[in-house]
Amino acid sequence: MPVSIVLFEDNDRLRESLAYLLNSDPEYAVKGDFDNCNQAAEIIERLKPDVVLMDIDMPGKTGISGVAMVKQAHPETAVIMYTVFEDDEKLFQCLCAGANGYLLKKTPPARLFDAIREVLDGGAPMSPVIARKVLMSFQQKNDNQYNLTLRETDVLQLLIKGNSIKIIADELNMAFDTVRSHLKKIYLKLHVNCGKEAIAKALKEKIL
Repeated sequence: MPVSIVLFEDNDRLRESLAYLLNSDPEYAVKGDFDNCNQAAEIIERLKPDVVLMDIDMPGKTGISGVAMVKQAHPETAVIMYTVFEDDEKLFQCLCAGANGYLLKKTPPARLFDAIREVLDGGAPMSPVIARKVLMSFQQKNDNQYNLTLRETDVLQLLIKGNSIKIIADELNMAFDTVRSHLKKIYLKLHVNCGKEAIAKALKEKIL
């Protein structure tokens, strides 16, 4: 069954181009595309997509509010922000609202396919400039108040760069289940439930 996708993007030409691009691959199916997210909760409740691509600046409710509505309506749906905004505040707000990834619109369109695969594998896909911002926020604080081990730090740093569990396992020459075990320990130590919450907390507290 194809991966089901819903788009929220107020630029008509871009939205149509994204829908055409994604529908061109039989592994993906755009179930709906909308120029605002004012009714996001109802739309997601009805369509229950696997993935949402969400703009931030739209008429009516912002994409930041849209993320929260999507997650409330169907927590299993992964949300990837697709935006022009690079500032730290909007990035932090989106992650806190529940976004699973953050891509800039200048990202090559083909990267969307990789990002969707990553987010479905449990990763947090981000454009390189966004990943650097997240990493810099980690590097600004050196005290390890959550007692992360060196290996857990390595895993967390790769996670915030947008890598999936499989890619992290390959990078660190670990078994897939070993990485999952490390992530569970990281979430426990940080008092969070998932990768996006770990990234949001790291941004807020600069814990590494």
